[in-house]
Amino acid sequence: MLKIFKYSFYDVLRSRWTIIYFLFFFISTLSLLYLSNNLSKAITSLMNIILTIIPLISMIFGVMHYYNSRDFIDLLLSQPVKRKEVFIGQYLGLSISLAAGFLLGILIPFLFYGLSVSVDVWNFAVLAAAGVFLTFIFVALSFFISLLNDDKIKGFGIAILTWLYLAVLYDGMILLVFVSFNEYPLETPALIFTLLNPIDLSRVMVLLQLDISALMGYTGAVFNKFFGTTGGMVLSMASMLIWIILLLIGINKVSSKKDF
Repeated sequence: MLKIFKYSFYDVLRSRWTIIYFLFFFISTLSLLYLSNNLSKAITSLMNIILTIIPLISMIFGVMHYYNSRDFIDLLLSQPVKRKEVFIGQYLGLSISLAAGFLLGILIPFLFYGLSVSVDVWNFAVLAAAGVFLTFIFVALSFFISLLNDDKIKGFGIAILTWLYLAVLYDGMILLVFVSFNEYPLETPALIFTLLNPIDLSRVMVLLQLDISALMGYTGAVFNKFFGTTGGMVLSMASMLIWIILLLIGINKVSSKKDF
């Protein structure tokens, strides 16, 4: 697994798309810091970019990497290597390289603008952690979708629709449910629905850390009561880890039964 991870990591790291990915975050972060000249405002603006771009690019990269590596995967599977080692090694190589590009892209400009001596260090850390978790979750989701679909076009289509559902449609559907049942206590369902969507969970984590939950009204007060505590933050991180673990279990189960 370690050898496969190293090969995949350096292969993705040398890709021009990874460099473009790093430059995108580097230029975006530098521009936001230059225009606002305020670390807290830049973090808030960057959050909206991260919650949209990272899931989308992670899905696209994951699907492309899987289908472009099919011949290499078939070659590895013909050797005395466990299937789990092949797919987990490739997954880690892609996820870590994308996470590294994202982290370096936002960290360098923030350090240049004095992050190390700023009170916003912890806010930045939560934002960076959310971006890394989203990278690992959506790369795993893309691998899982690709394994279920041999057809490349179908796999791409399902991946994009999944991103569209989690990033856009999910919030609209939840809002419709809340409006329809506004006479009932919805605190617990709101928390459950948030935990079921890693993008929403990341947004809540960052907003509460920035202490602007008041802008979210009553919902913000509910989230602040639950997620605003140390226990709530730990639960949020644990939920992200559970997403990754469940997807990896799914990848392992599907790959072990798949006929290559």
